[in-house]
Amino acid sequence: MAEDLLALAADLQRRGEPFALAIVVRCEPPTSAKPGAKALVREDGSVEGWVGGACAEPVLVREALTALSDGRPRLIGLYGEGGRGPSRTEGILDFPMTCHSGGTLEIYVEPYLPNPQLVLVGHGPVVEMLETLGRAAGFTVVPLRDDAAWAGLGALRLGRRASIVVATHADSDETALERVLQIEAGYVSLVASRRRAAAVLDRLRRRGVPGGRLERLKAPAGLDLGAITPGEIAISILAEIVQHRRSGKAVEAEGLPGPATEARDPICGMLVEIAAARFRSEAAGRTTYFCCIGCKETFDQDPARYLTEPA
Repeated sequence: MAEDLLALAADLQRRGEPFALAIVVRCEPPTSAKPGAKALVREDGSVEGWVGGACAEPVLVREALTALSDGRPRLIGLYGEGGRGPSRTEGILDFPMTCHSGGTLEIYVEPYLPNPQLVLVGHGPVVEMLETLGRAAGFTVVPLRDDAAWAGLGALRLGRRASIVVATHADSDETALERVLQIEAGYVSLVASRRRAAAVLDRLRRRGVPGGRLERLKAPAGLDLGAITPGEIAISILAEIVQHRRSGKAVEAEGLPGPATEARDPICGMLVEIAAARFRSEAAGRTTYFCCIGCKETFDQDPARYLTEPA
């Protein structure tokens, strides 16, 4: 079983598909999972393998998807009532063990992400230097040097972790940016002087490009380092891309925060995915969500009590 899971992980890595690998590193009985138990969580939330039942898997999936979003591994602890917590808890994310059997599980979750993509639209010394620096920094660099190559932008499956730099140095800047700004890349910039960048932005507005998309465009590209030579300009642009990625902006949703996607079960304290919740009750003009039928039945016996008390 473990060999099959690791073979699947290796296959996903070869294909450039993100996933998170989880392994139980410590437990206190009673638990059904034991140290060394493994699970793999894909980007769509599907799980291969097993590190615990209904009380552990939802927490694992949620934290694995968060790890895929921020790129950071984490150690999570699920502690049953009376379970012994670790003597040093810094760096451990604690969650209640909601199973009636109790027990303690500590699970290490590590995300495996493909190299971030750096798409270079155009040509010239700055682009050539960016191609060299980008590869050295661990990016998957995709050079698109002419109009024919730009037509393939839509087939690249670019996401929020991708960065696109436009440097056509000609009247085709606007045409290239119109296409690029339709893609949900996390970072988009234009290599140009401030005067030319302002003129390009003005022409894009006149072409009807929505203001929300134009706000995503960094023009001119690069941090203000006082760069002059093509090499220095390329360094300033790559530094800006790294700053953007590491600040977390590459994975933030655009616009205002959306509606809540999770709710806390007032009986056991477990976080429940609202869209998939099977058990819910209407009381006091609001909907309450539960992880299992037992929690729902307990709530239904005295809703007023649980609507006023913390989980």
